[in-house]
Amino acid sequence: MKLFGKEHYITSFSAKNKPKFFVDLGETFQVETHDCYGGAFTNESQLRTSVSIDYINPATGPIYINDVKKGDILCIEVKNIELDSQGVMVLYPGMGTLGDKVKVEDTKIIPIVENTAYFSQHLQFQVQPMIGVIGVAPLNGEVLCESPGDHGGNMDTKYITSGNKLYLPVYHDGAYLALGDLHAAMGDGELDGSGIEIGGKVTLKVTRKEKQPLSLPIVETKESFMFIASEKTVEKASEKGMVAAVEAIQKKQSLTFNDAYRLLSALCDIQISQLVNPLVTIRINVPKYLLHN
Repeated sequence: MKLFGKEHYITSFSAKNKPKFFVDLGETFQVETHDCYGGAFTNESQLRTSVSIDYINPATGPIYINDVKKGDILCIEVKNIELDSQGVMVLYPGMGTLGDKVKVEDTKIIPIVENTAYFSQHLQFQVQPMIGVIGVAPLNGEVLCESPGDHGGNMDTKYITSGNKLYLPVYHDGAYLALGDLHAAMGDGELDGSGIEIGGKVTLKVTRKEKQPLSLPIVETKESFMFIASEKTVEKASEKGMVAAVEAIQKKQSLTFNDAYRLLSALCDIQISQLVNPLVTIRINVPKYLLHN
């Protein structure tokens, strides 16, 4: 199995980035990743405001996927996430949704042993590995790896994890896939601006659906399809995700807009992925049976 090393990474998604790795459709491969700080924090004496970091969320890649064409849908199956031996959570005044209440800057190193996070001497919990940043080159220009969008990017959606699939629109031949910013655990919202930030290795398999339209990312779990939408406000992101979900229900069930909208309200959920990035990210959780023929 190919292993793609974290020494090759991008700081923004763009078709101008030269591919560093190549894979075939149907191929299973591993990707080594940095944490969101590029491994800058190794002990608790280091503080965020005193550590110089030129970039946030370095993403390993780009990975050029042979025979994937513009207009396809890229399907990324997350086979496994292997975490490094420790993660980090930093805090400083102004960080996260309650940043005005943070008066003391500090750093917490959290050891990971046998899938358990040792938060303190008296508090341990099972890890819930996830991929924070994963995406393809956007249609135009470049998007920093700290921001989410229709191309994917920093969606910080905890369901992008082992056993699930992520579907992304392909805007350029080869897709230019890249990923990073793993978390050992992160609650919905990423409320203080950080999960347990950690590096690791991710095992992926990529396939495609030829020449099928997709307007935004979708996560597939065993029970549902999650429409991932990112915009400047929760309201705008919610509307964007709802429109995509209603259109999908309407098409699959051969319904009027009104009836598809009714099903959205009766059977689907709106959930928050993150509130702390340059754009907020929500997801519309649609039961699978609504979207099966």
